Amino acid sequence: MKLFQKILIGFVLGIILGAIWGPGIAWIKPVGTIFLSLLKMLIIPLIFSTLVVGVSSIAEPKKLGRVAGKTIAYYLITTAFAIIIGLLMGNILRPGAGMNLVLEGVAQEATKAPSLIDTLVNLIPTNPIGAMAQGTVLQVIVFALFFGYAMTRAGEKGTAVLKFFEGFAETMYKLTGIVMEFAPYGVFALIATTVGAHGLSVLVPFAKLIFAVYLGIIIHEVVVYSGMVSIVAKMKPGKFFKGFSEAALLAFTTCSSSATLPVSMRVTQDNLGVSNTISSFVLPLGATVNMDGTALYQGICALFVAQAYNIPLGFGGQLTVLLTALLASVGTAGVPGAGLVMLTMVLTAVGLPLEGVALIAGIDRILDMARTSCNVTGDAACAVVVAKTEGELKEV
Repeated sequence: MKLFQKILIGFVLGIILGAIWGPGIAWIKPVGTIFLSLLKMLIIPLIFSTLVVGVSSIAEPKKLGRVAGKTIAYYLITTAFAIIIGLLMGNILRPGAGMNLVLEGVAQEATKAPSLIDTLVNLIPTNPIGAMAQGTVLQVIVFALFFGYAMTRAGEKGTAVLKFFEGFAETMYKLTGIVMEFAPYGVFALIATTVGAHGLSVLVPFAKLIFAVYLGIIIHEVVVYSGMVSIVAKMKPGKFFKGFSEAALLAFTTCSSSATLPVSMRVTQDNLGVSNTISSFVLPLGATVNMDGTALYQGICALFVAQAYNIPLGFGGQLTVLLTALLASVGTAGVPGAGLVMLTMVLTAVGLPLEGVALIAGIDRILDMARTSCNVTGDAACAVVVAKTEGELKEV
């Protein structure tokens, strides 16, 4: 039986058992926690080793700059489309209309959105080892880019270092395969505890919001991702989504782009034909800066809160949501629930009550599943598009 089939069986059984057992199923949660910990264990060494090898394999500075430019441009454009779709869903479906909530008490203090300058300054690690220890992925990526490029300029001695990292990266791939053998059990435990804690009834009062987010994500994937891979990469959308389904389902279950990264890299190379050179650069970068699903979710949720409290949010306010969500999505960590924290930035930027975050928190896990799956699918679509334009997409 293929790993994807095992994961799917664990997913379905987890839903059934969680619905039947209820909150009492929490005893199985440590199994899911161990699985997430195993995946997180892989993140920093995998990102660093694969990026170093990826950059060194694009030894030509012009090519490195070209690939980086295409990747970042793709991520920014698709994220902007995602936010626009989210705002359209919020305006058309009006998920918060009719709730007629009244503000009570004082709102909690919001997380302050970092300025563009601060975001850029904080990209450079003053202590690369400290950044790795703290899991500051963006800083690790920047250091890996510099390190990989410098290695290509170091001649024979740099070649010796490259061989070490090639072996290190290959070892991390094997370790990823070992960890993934545990995936069906981890997925089963995670989904069972989620359904057991929230119950199926949680879908009733917020069904409209859940529907709006899921519909927006489906539209984004069908229109934007299908369009990009079919028009630019000449790949059939069905082949793309089927080839990436294992990673998408894992992201849906774990709610972590970073934790899904090892699987995303494997299926993008094996099932979609993207070269190791491109996937080793595009996917680790995307796991940190490309958050289409999160951005779309923030657009819808901002309108949901405004409608729930009967606060008008005009064109100017929605433009502010667009810009803030774009910046916030770039700074969103690829871990479960991070999008909810970033939502406080968006609400603060347009003066909406932060009590709205508490409304959404109850169903955030359900929304997090869809947006994370969208995030990683967007990374894969970018890898396919960039690989095609660079002549590094093979038939599989």
